[in-house]
Amino acid sequence: MLPDDAPLDLGLYSDTAADGPLHDPSLYFNRELSQLAFNVRVLAQAQDSGVPLLERLKFLCISCTNLDEFFEIRAGAVQHALDVGGPLAPDGLSPAALLTRIHDEAAALVAAQYECWNTLLRPEMAEAGVRVLARGSWSKRQTRWLRAYFRDEIMPVLSPLGLDPAHPFPKILNKSLNIVVVLKGRDAFGRSGGLAIVRAPRSLSRIIQVPERVSGGPNDFVFLSAVLSSFVDELFPGMEVQGAYQFRVTRNSELFVDEEEVDNIALALRDELAGRGYLRAVRLEIADACPEPIVNLLLEKFALAPEAVYRIKGPVNLNRVIQVYDLVDRPDLKFPPFQPRALPGMDRMFETIAAGDVLLHHPFDAFTPVLELLRQAAEDPAVLAIKQTLYRSGKDSAIVAALINAARNGKDVTAVVELRARFDEEANLGFADRMQEAGVQVVYGVVGYKTHAKMMLVVRREGRKLRRYVHMGTGNYHAGTARLYTDLGLMTAHPEIGNDVHLIFQQLSGLAPSMTLKRLLQSPFTLHAGMLQRIDRERAHAEAGRPARIVARMNALNEPQVIRALYRASQAGVEIDLIVRGACTLRPGVPGVSENIRVRSIVGRFLEHSRAYWFANDGAPELFCASADWLERNLLRRVETCFPILDPAVARRVFDEALENYLDDNLNAWQLQPGGEYRLVERTDDALPHSAQASLLAKLCG
Repeated sequence: MLPDDAPLDLGLYSDTAADGPLHDPSLYFNRELSQLAFNVRVLAQAQDSGVPLLERLKFLCISCTNLDEFFEIRAGAVQHALDVGGPLAPDGLSPAALLTRIHDEAAALVAAQYECWNTLLRPEMAEAGVRVLARGSWSKRQTRWLRAYFRDEIMPVLSPLGLDPAHPFPKILNKSLNIVVVLKGRDAFGRSGGLAIVRAPRSLSRIIQVPERVSGGPNDFVFLSAVLSSFVDELFPGMEVQGAYQFRVTRNSELFVDEEEVDNIALALRDELAGRGYLRAVRLEIADACPEPIVNLLLEKFALAPEAVYRIKGPVNLNRVIQVYDLVDRPDLKFPPFQPRALPGMDRMFETIAAGDVLLHHPFDAFTPVLELLRQAAEDPAVLAIKQTLYRSGKDSAIVAALINAARNGKDVTAVVELRARFDEEANLGFADRMQEAGVQVVYGVVGYKTHAKMMLVVRREGRKLRRYVHMGTGNYHAGTARLYTDLGLMTAHPEIGNDVHLIFQQLSGLAPSMTLKRLLQSPFTLHAGMLQRIDRERAHAEAGRPARIVARMNALNEPQVIRALYRASQAGVEIDLIVRGACTLRPGVPGVSENIRVRSIVGRFLEHSRAYWFANDGAPELFCASADWLERNLLRRVETCFPILDPAVARRVFDEALENYLDDNLNAWQLQPGGEYRLVERTDDALPHSAQASLLAKLCG
């Protein structure tokens, strides 16, 4: 840490006039296009024959789901910017030009996804005994069974809609499966055939498992879309089906609640959620063989430009094949299971934390200690109060259950619930209601700022004093994702950290004035300036001829002032290594600007989610973990926390496991090139193969 007599100035930081050249748009990549590039890297895992087969299927589905969310949020935001106008991003691309680029690059990604499915995964899975049966390959026995299944299980819940003046084009729900049917002849009322829409209710499983007695194999499946297309004629007796084409529309899913104008954000959000599925369309996926007139009709109905249509060679809901992963019991086709490391002394969490700071590196370390701390706090008569932030916790959260139990046991319990956690709004509203009914004081955060910080505070009476126990993390209080995401968590009884966390909770639950924190950095107040000042300090060390280095790991980077500070540091000679999982708008390797900056992305078995920032500081290094990425929204428009790792042994472990270990990865690492493309890191002839995630599994779970 810094000596007490040399504090950093955490005042408002601004670029200097000399930074003019660093505003050049050519020095910045576009965030949206960089995010698309991340999904190319995810898809590469599906294409890698060295990855277990069903895990490759999962990576394919993740890339598809990510692309859905990209269109729902990122492309939707660009479309909105085009509609209403707004300032250009640092890269200088106009919204119109960016939308064109998005559709071009997304089309290439979609083509690669279906190429992977049709030519790699589907045939290899069939060879391994896991068959997803195409319509043209069904045997007579399979066809009979599927027709009976259609009549018994599917047809009773369908409501086909013929299009005529009395039946106008229906509202189409976001990402729902639909079939547009071309009909010939007359129906029972003498109406001429034309077009009809068949909507698949969400209650129907998108993957149907065919019984082994029918199919001959234990793991045979069929897409619902294939069954609908094959037997849709049964919905229109007496008429001829001339064509049936599946389609799916993706809509902007960003909710807008003017928090300054509403009296109750929870009620306002419930109203917005009711209409989310029918917001503006941003993409149309449709069967490749669909005639052009029908495509044009759908584009007109959804108010989409021609470049927004994606012709699909396969099921439009390809990501739904993920169900096969869970339905197939084939350990030989999946990653080997692992058992997260248990924390010694977990039966006495307060004693364990009081004895020294505890680091949890998930998923290699179990998430159980976090749950156990809260469970013991709920039952301990000496515990007076519990305070907790909740962003994403899952539907059946043990965290929520423990908070409810604590309130019923007479503890003073406060939960800061972020209702605007994207796609988790409905779940958060639900458990917020449950907690309030049990006596938990539920706070919805700060108007205009999402509460993204991850904090738990337990106040315990020990003798004549009160002691604060704290957990802070880089990830959510979600036991499920703790086994799928890499994250870092710190448990500590450090008095100054405990007091800082206490002050932040006061600020969130009340209308507290500005305050000074001793150890933590916090968005939107001191985190942005604190990072800028530390980057600038490394630059000053380099200019003075002292060794200077920055190693930072995050999910995404786009904040312009941070990027310019990194450029200035690089120009001064600071060695900078950035591990950025997803979007990165900084351009590395530019002579005279960023030749000392290296950016890598790791894509592996677990989703990289940790945030850690290390500054060499002339031999007195500082290491922080944070809930925040170096994004504009995180640093300037959210409530985030960045906490120092004060214990030298714990700091060494974070640096070794979460930073240096990942810089040594030569199996799953991609290097960002000056031109914007990512290339797999090439292993030198004398280097042993090294996977950061595999090494942690062997070291911590072995």
